[in-house]
Amino acid sequence: MTKTETSVAVPDEGLAFAFRHCEQLVREGDPDRYFATLFAPAAFRPHLFALGAFSLTVARVRDAASNPMAGEIRLQWWREALQGEARGDVKANPVAAALDDAIVKRRLGRQPFVDLIDARVFDLYDDPMPRVNDLEGYCGETASALIRLGGLVLADGAEPGGAAAAGHAGVAYGVTGLLRALPWHARNGQVYLPADLLRENGVTREDIVSGRGGPGLVRACAELRALARRHLKACESARATIAPAARPAFLPVALVEGYLSAMERASYDPLNTTIEMPRWRRLWRLWRAAKRG
Repeated sequence: MTKTETSVAVPDEGLAFAFRHCEQLVREGDPDRYFATLFAPAAFRPHLFALGAFSLTVARVRDAASNPMAGEIRLQWWREALQGEARGDVKANPVAAALDDAIVKRRLGRQPFVDLIDARVFDLYDDPMPRVNDLEGYCGETASALIRLGGLVLADGAEPGGAAAAGHAGVAYGVTGLLRALPWHARNGQVYLPADLLRENGVTREDIVSGRGGPGLVRACAELRALARRHLKACESARATIAPAARPAFLPVALVEGYLSAMERASYDPLNTTIEMPRWRRLWRLWRAAKRG
């Protein structure tokens, strides 16, 4: 285990600390998922926060690593931790300890977590996403997988249904999140917008990372919003296939339309506009979706 993976040790109270640590990570780093998780039954929240903290930790590897190779090493540590091959006491890492408890007690497969890690290798490098299909696949392995795993937790390891719905929900949520994060990613040299879509609209990587933007970028972002909405519609069409117990895992998707609508204001600039939602409105949308079931 590397020093970077043991910066916060689990004290004697063990899992209780690990779960609190995960909840704090999600509350600070992913407030949408944090608020959505509060609408889930209390008994399942610790494991849902463990999933969210794992996803957040892996997503932040690029920021924590000094170069892509260092990032690859960190991701490999997580692969080995999940597969029982890591050296040292893996459970000294509170996120790993909480995640392992969720996997064991909720009878989750480990491969979806490994697949999520593999998808995050893309984050370490500066190449644009090659094609729209690749972007959908990336969101499927990350955001969709997290929704599917959350449904399994809420169903206590039983089949929660809604696999196709989770796939569509994750792509809608993931694409929307990447559009919201476009200003930040551009400043850091990352381009998640598909290269084929950029070419069709006459946009280069340099247009994005330099902050130049232009009409072509506006059109490309509009096409990605349309893509997100198609997946949102497909998710809604498959809603009846989701077991009632698993539906809280889908709650973050209730925020997607609000974010997409905010991107369609006349003042919207893909590279400079911060897309946020007041806390009260987020909670209201989540409450309304939870009430609807």
